[in-house]
Amino acid sequence: MKVLVAVKRVVDYSVRVRVRADGSGVETANVKMSMNPFDEIAVEEAVRWRESGQAEELTVLSAGPDACQETLRTALAMGADRGIHLRVPDPGGALEPLALAKLLAQQVAREPVDIVLLGKQAIDDDANQTGQMLAGLLGWPQGTFCSAIRFVGEGLEVVREVDGGLEHLALELPAVLTTDLRLNEPRYVKLPNIMKAKKKPIEVREAAELGVDIAPRVQIIQVAEPARRTAGVVLNDATELVARLREEAKVI
Repeated sequence: MKVLVAVKRVVDYSVRVRVRADGSGVETANVKMSMNPFDEIAVEEAVRWRESGQAEELTVLSAGPDACQETLRTALAMGADRGIHLRVPDPGGALEPLALAKLLAQQVAREPVDIVLLGKQAIDDDANQTGQMLAGLLGWPQGTFCSAIRFVGEGLEVVREVDGGLEHLALELPAVLTTDLRLNEPRYVKLPNIMKAKKKPIEVREAAELGVDIAPRVQIIQVAEPARRTAGVVLNDATELVARLREEAKVI
């Protein structure tokens, strides 16, 4: 079984995000970047399949500028076999979900795989769309927000957390899966594995070679920080509370 995992380079989750002075987006210059946490969970799950013999080849892919290779090296240090970098010299911002889904679909058409694994969403745009769009483009079954994945016969069973409890889905391969937070806990990458990852191959391709239109379809008008919360007020009794709700907040 061959597995393809898509990973994204994002602002590290521990960094306090700042808006650019001109309001055009989030400041990324001189900011710590790392692998999207949900993608890290996807890599960990695929590595466990590789170690248990359920997967014979694990490829990680990232699309974007040259700096994406740092993220691919992290995935290789976790245990992936090889990396593919679809180079987009200047996308004019982050690739939109549809553009990435189309790139992944073309990659799968060139190198067929049995499972495409992605994080359920990226923490920079919170779009939660790429996996679903990819499944639609490929015509494959999809399991989203997976909190458990089990191989059963020639297919697999995924468990999803829904509002009413847990949903169990039986899927045939090939399939697209997106990972949730409770699927696993990614391993700590040790120094020897980081050194070994430097020798693992990363194939660099120009995204333009895949013939996909990645031009943005959404225009960002302005990005602004949320308004600061005002200090709370201690009220004397319920009568004063009702009065303020009626006269100031005008919610009753």
